[in-house]
Amino acid sequence: MRLRNMMFISLFVAIVAVLGLFPPIPIPFLPIPITLQTFGVILAGAVLGARHGGIAMFIFIALIAAGAPLLAGGRGGLGVLFGPSGGYILGFPVVAFFIGYATEKITQSLKVWKLILINFLFGVVLMNVLGVTYLSITAETPWLATALSSLAFFPGDTIKAVVAAFVTVKLYQVYPINEQIPKKVAS
Repeated sequence: MRLRNMMFISLFVAIVAVLGLFPPIPIPFLPIPITLQTFGVILAGAVLGARHGGIAMFIFIALIAAGAPLLAGGRGGLGVLFGPSGGYILGFPVVAFFIGYATEKITQSLKVWKLILINFLFGVVLMNVLGVTYLSITAETPWLATALSSLAFFPGDTIKAVVAAFVTVKLYQVYPINEQIPKKVAS
């Protein structure tokens, strides 16, 4: 792996960690807060691509597992990964990988609307399916009831997906980090 790639992977680990400094927004009927860190996960996949985005999020989870308080609210440790939000957190590398993979497939015609669709499908829908499934199993609640309660995340997550699409396209117009995406991209 090139030094340049390692630097960008480290940068996105740091970005997701910094997004954890923003206080989480609790939801009264769910044990999982709304955080900005999912924005960083979406951005990591879209900007770094499948392999490097997934690696960045895997490193982030490894740091959390080692006890680093990098999650919103200063949380960290193995207990967090086995708690109610564990499915969302453990889904970070999967989501980043799929967003990156899909983004790499449209590199010749990278447009904001395509990225919004990719970010929504994987950064919102897949993230919530993973998180809901894990929460449903660990809390021993019906999947459908858990899924319906997770709809509270959709408006904020959709905004994050849209903003990440615009940021990604603008970033590639200025400085293409992922070498598979051409510098001249359409907005």
